[in-house]
Amino acid sequence: MVKISKRGVRPVLLVSALLLTLLLPAPGALARVVGPASAPDFRHACSAPAPPGYAACQALVQTGVVTRAGLVRDSAPAGYSPAALRSAYGLTQAATAAGHGQTVAVVDAYDDPNAASDLALYRSQFHLPPCGVASGCFRKVNSHGQASPLPRAAGQTGWDREEALDLDMVSAICPNCRILLVEANSAKIGDLGTGVNAAVALGAKFVSNSYSGAERPVDAKYDSAYFNHPGVAVTAASGDTGYHLGYPAASRYVTSVGGTSLVRRAAVARGWGETVWNNASGATGSGCSAREPKPSWQTDTGCARRTDNDVAAVADPDTGVAVYNTYGSDNGWQVFGGTSVATPIIAATYALAGRPGSGAYPARYPYLHTGRLHDITSGHDGSCGSYLCTARAGYDGPTGWGTPNGTGAFQATDHKVTVTGPGTRHSTRGKKIASLRVAARDTAAARTLRYTATGLPPGLSIRTASGAISGTPKARGHYSVTVHATDGTGMTGSVSFLWIVA
Repeated sequence: MVKISKRGVRPVLLVSALLLTLLLPAPGALARVVGPASAPDFRHACSAPAPPGYAACQALVQTGVVTRAGLVRDSAPAGYSPAALRSAYGLTQAATAAGHGQTVAVVDAYDDPNAASDLALYRSQFHLPPCGVASGCFRKVNSHGQASPLPRAAGQTGWDREEALDLDMVSAICPNCRILLVEANSAKIGDLGTGVNAAVALGAKFVSNSYSGAERPVDAKYDSAYFNHPGVAVTAASGDTGYHLGYPAASRYVTSVGGTSLVRRAAVARGWGETVWNNASGATGSGCSAREPKPSWQTDTGCARRTDNDVAAVADPDTGVAVYNTYGSDNGWQVFGGTSVATPIIAATYALAGRPGSGAYPARYPYLHTGRLHDITSGHDGSCGSYLCTARAGYDGPTGWGTPNGTGAFQATDHKVTVTGPGTRHSTRGKKIASLRVAARDTAAARTLRYTATGLPPGLSIRTASGAISGTPKARGHYSVTVHATDGTGMTGSVSFLWIVA
């Protein structure tokens, strides 16, 4: 037996207390409510996996974030905001200039009674233009395209969370778009597919499907019955269970969407960094289809059939997005992840890029404009020994050709911005010049151009909206001026000319 003297007890206790003080975080240092070490920090919004013939929504909810009801004025809700997402994907200008007149449909199961009111509060929180039923901006229908009867309420199925997520992400990326919510009678692939048909029949050219089920022999029938819509951008979630292929993302008629982890990085020019999403919360789906034929625009050689994915966007709940939902047991702001986040983001990006070509399959567009995407080159979603589950330069399974960098990769046709030079200009120091407008043209005539200039003589400036240069030159010299004109998709044209101030 070891004896401890009374004189030695107090110093030991003091040292122990000091160590605990150093190791424990300071009060208020934790941003989340942390549960037991064994408890996951996320949950599936819907039951997963789904039984054969059914789909599960692909939304993941952070469980360690304290929900908050109503507008948050003292500080922003947790999770990425619309402004952050548009910044990450180069969509800030496009979101303010495009999307008018476009309808993005989201197809989900069951009814969310609070969908309209929750959407209104989300948009109010982030100062997005109102989008309500009265104005015709927001519309909710059943899977036959009718306002009533709506399906039974979502109850404990979790589909209400999926609906809130989908509506908020479309709003975040394309605030000027109209939104059509189609609520299917159940989570059967057939019911959801009927909802896709209803969305197209009502005029939606962009349809988001944030759900996934197992591949089955009947998928060929579903392809022709529900997802073969030329001239419509149909997006589908690749799933949240890693290297694995689900349906309808496996369909050759849809744009299959993978997931990334998105973080701010001040040290890089973009200001953001992305890797393949794969951590304790889940991983993006990808893979080689067992049944679906390979579309003509896919040329990768490691899979003889359809390869997933085509493109990707943020999906990691640890780098998740802010969503507002008050139905059922939810009480306001939460943080969501899953390929259910990425899928409506991509659908809304297609909407910003403009109406798809008649008779075309928009899944093809990113393959024609691969240089207009952020290439994701690190990370994996499983062990397969090839690009089918591991990121690399160029095309890979987890992220396809990459994530949005403007809308150029999602355009129906390539277009150009041309700027006409005014020739050499002569001015006199101290004498105000008459306004000089630099002419520019976008082959997509409906797009709005914004102008910038470098090298102007001191005292001169260019108007962003019109390209008009005005002011009074303040210094003599020869100045090499370059004027850039950029449209809402990121396409840019420029011209350079000499300006001499005598």
